Amino acid sequence: MPDIVHLLPDSIANQIAAGEVIQRPASVVKELVENAIDAGATHIQIIIKDAGRTLIQVIDNGKGMSATDARMAFERHATSKIQSADDLFSLKTMGFRGEALPSIAAIAHVEVKTRRAEDEVGTLLAIAGSRVEKQEAVSCAAGTSISVKNIFFNVPARRKFLKSNEVERRNIFYEIERIVLVNPDLEFSLTENDVQTLQLPPAGLRQRIVQLEGKGINQQLIEINEETTLGKIYGYVSKPENAKKGRASQFFFVNGRYIRHPYFHRAVTTAFEPLIPANENPAYFIYFDVDPASIDINIHPTKTEVKFENEQTMWQVLLVTVKEALGKFNAVPSIDFDREDAVDIPIYDASRKAPMPKVNIDPTYNPFRTSPGDMQRPQKNNLDWEKLYHGFENEKSPSGEPNTGGQPLESLFYKTPDNPSETGISPEHYQYKQRYILTSVKSGLMMIDQHRAHVRILFDKYLAQINSKKGVSQRVLFPEVIQLSASESVALSAIANDMEAVGFELSDLGGNAFAVQGVPSEIGNADPVALIRSMIEKSMETALDVKSEIQESIALALARLTAIPYGKTLSLEEMLLLVNQLFACKTPNHTPDGQTVISVITDDEIVKKMK
Repeated sequence: MPDIVHLLPDSIANQIAAGEVIQRPASVVKELVENAIDAGATHIQIIIKDAGRTLIQVIDNGKGMSATDARMAFERHATSKIQSADDLFSLKTMGFRGEALPSIAAIAHVEVKTRRAEDEVGTLLAIAGSRVEKQEAVSCAAGTSISVKNIFFNVPARRKFLKSNEVERRNIFYEIERIVLVNPDLEFSLTENDVQTLQLPPAGLRQRIVQLEGKGINQQLIEINEETTLGKIYGYVSKPENAKKGRASQFFFVNGRYIRHPYFHRAVTTAFEPLIPANENPAYFIYFDVDPASIDINIHPTKTEVKFENEQTMWQVLLVTVKEALGKFNAVPSIDFDREDAVDIPIYDASRKAPMPKVNIDPTYNPFRTSPGDMQRPQKNNLDWEKLYHGFENEKSPSGEPNTGGQPLESLFYKTPDNPSETGISPEHYQYKQRYILTSVKSGLMMIDQHRAHVRILFDKYLAQINSKKGVSQRVLFPEVIQLSASESVALSAIANDMEAVGFELSDLGGNAFAVQGVPSEIGNADPVALIRSMIEKSMETALDVKSEIQESIALALARLTAIPYGKTLSLEEMLLLVNQLFACKTPNHTPDGQTVISVITDDEIVKKMK
């Protein structure tokens, strides 16, 4: 029987290894940009076409590579940084040329142009599927330019599972955000489909955050800065009043590397708990500078998860640091004794006697008199309450029920007007606690949730408008300006057409700022900026790909925000209209996300409760 265990060819082994490092176009961008930073570049240019499917090119002005280094960088396990296993636990750099290039070359067409400053000519290297196709001398600028074309061309199963261009583009922006936030002193530019969409000149940390998140965040940031024996913690957190209900900008960095750390996230949210509602999230940009030997960055292939040696102690330090910053900048309510309008507190003087306070009273005041000159008891109220029950207790109808003199029972307690909506009470419909509509049906008593019913109605309406692109837009007299972050601007572009179909009209002002020129006519007095932000956050949270799912998400988000709220009193006409529109829907019993709209209490259940 022949042996069945054998070594894989390098090309296949590289493809398997690539699956650990290269998951999507954003992974290629991350690896190439980090390599450029390690090469000492001060200006990094990123060029993208078709969200990275067709082309990803990173050009830097770093130190470049020799012909031999360029060739060796694409060999498995080649490196310029590690000499022994101990070096794995003390790395301070992002990556190195030999870490990611073999994986990238295994699943794409790669072309490298590189030259060191001291060399007269550079090197051109072309590789496809781990196979070197060309290596020759070439004239090029100092630094390195790496072009990655046709990602996953030889792994069709992986290419098939790439998301839409908008989703992949959004993930590229996320990776760029994480890199540029830890390198504010470097210049970055991003060009997409021959259009420059991002230009970040060198700046300070606060200015770099403003460049990415928009000018509005500048007044929201509170600085944190603490240095202990465990390391240094610094950065910014947002003011409590600027917390968001949806996704907020939340970043942790350790030694210049982005990480995810749910345990430390809990420390930050614990500091904010007394100051913000439970469903809102603060923004934060927090940096740790610690001894590389005290952390382990090799617990995940993408190195976004880090294990700290003293996590519990660092958790407590982070909590205290954030709390101190919030208190220092008056985020925590406190008594201010230095206010100009504060009440002056007199100095105690023992020689001065305080006068006895006097209270002026009127001994002739009678609270029961009806007029100032009348000291008699008020006259008996003209309403004769005994008549209300006249004949009610002694007379019985043939059915055995109390005789009400031919009047409906409710008329004994409520004055029935010509227009029943004046009281909100009608034999057909009744609003209970400004939340439910009660109405009788053949089988019993029906309860309808007014907010959910309106969500069901509006969802179908908005979805039909999106599909037919017939949403009615109402022009605003004074356009509002909404300032977005770079990632929010990318998310907006993905849903812009569907928002326009609903009735929103936005004009691009540049710099990720947009003017709201028109809004759907149905939104009433709702805040259009809040609606737009909510839909953008929903799009970013769900990261939907299929067009129909994106449209449904927009329709549901808009329906929830514009539906009749709980606590609103409805007239009889409004209740009738709502019920009629609800039962005109194809699925009136549940909201689009499965919440119950209608519940019926049967006659048998009512009888049982009354026994």
